[in-house]
Amino acid sequence: MLARGFADPVHDAQGVFRAVMEALARPGTVQPLAPRLEPPAPLTPELAAIALALADADAPLWLDAGLARSPAVAGFLRFHTGARITDNPDEAAFALVSEAAACPDFATFAQGTPAYPDRSATLVLAVSTLSDRDGWHLDGPGIRGSARLAASPLPADSLDRLGRNHAGFPQGVDLILAAPGRLAALPRSTRVTT
Repeated sequence: MLARGFADPVHDAQGVFRAVMEALARPGTVQPLAPRLEPPAPLTPELAAIALALADADAPLWLDAGLARSPAVAGFLRFHTGARITDNPDEAAFALVSEAAACPDFATFAQGTPAYPDRSATLVLAVSTLSDRDGWHLDGPGIRGSARLAASPLPADSLDRLGRNHAGFPQGVDLILAAPGRLAALPRSTRVTT
């Protein structure tokens, strides 16, 4: 049986969309996210809510190995978003990653082009913990002075990946980190240091 989507599709999607946009506009800030969803495992309610708010027929989704193993996850996402599921990460507008520590290299995903940097992927990574009180130092557009952000688990080489991603600006991927009940974002314009 197909799990239901948002109880109030318009307003629930708008709320999630606003949280994501606020997180992207103010990198390092942790935004509350209270999805009332029970998607098929291992899709978390937060990953599901972000996908339901952002993906559509013109925005293909890529699923990591853990999510791709479940036909129920693909069926849920196809039904509620209309998005095509792609096996090719460089075709995806959005990548859903349930096992963030095993996320493929960011360069694997669409980077955009010099003429169309907006044709890059947004990676949505499920993390267990998320805090804006410690962790990496962030600076760049949308940050007054500096900000902090800590998240785990992430790939061991995340700092190097983020540095390479930022160096390619305006091309590169944007990251949304989704923890239980909250999210934060690291756009490609953000410089991340220890």
